[in-house]
Amino acid sequence: MTRPIDAALAAEIGASYVGVVFADGPRRVTPAQARTILDSAGGSVKRAGVFGTNSPDEIARFSEEARLDVVQLHADPTNDDVRAVRKQFSGEVWAAIRISGSHIPPYAELLFDTADAVVLDARSEKRLGGTGEALPWNDLALDLARDRGGSAVVLAGGLKPGNVASAIRTLAPDVVDVSSGVESCPGVKDPWLMREFYAAASGTRAH
Repeated sequence: MTRPIDAALAAEIGASYVGVVFADGPRRVTPAQARTILDSAGGSVKRAGVFGTNSPDEIARFSEEARLDVVQLHADPTNDDVRAVRKQFSGEVWAAIRISGSHIPPYAELLFDTADAVVLDARSEKRLGGTGEALPWNDLALDLARDRGGSAVVLAGGLKPGNVASAIRTLAPDVVDVSSGVESCPGVKDPWLMREFYAAASGTRAH
């Protein structure tokens, strides 16, 4: 989210999480902006922050200022990265696995036991996320059945109102994460698309 009005609408519609981006890209916000945006969502949602190559100290500082409940690590995090953030942040630590082919990379198996959640996203050499590129869900289903440990599974990458129901049926994620799929332009959410996405993801009819 980059605008308070969008965060407020997400909470109104029924989102469980509202997120902001601190990594480089068109949706990047400052900790002060993040606090304002997330405050607009009220107290019914968990507050998430997406980080790139930020140091654990910076992540802890930003998280405190923005009052985050969840930290997402998106720059190919390792188990050591997750543990380092945990030493300074008491909330949930999610680790993103950026997938470039049709399989979950072998190194990711350990993250399923270390992170509170694993985010499956499409790899792009241009930026960390929000690319709109969909994952090969059918190909990943067997890998996920093998690797899925104690962590929750968060599915991202190219989700939109027209495909999220199929993605959920195929991979049964615990959380679906959408950004560009409900935008009119980078950082600006479309109210109609947001409602349609929630309806498709939750199996309810939009109104």
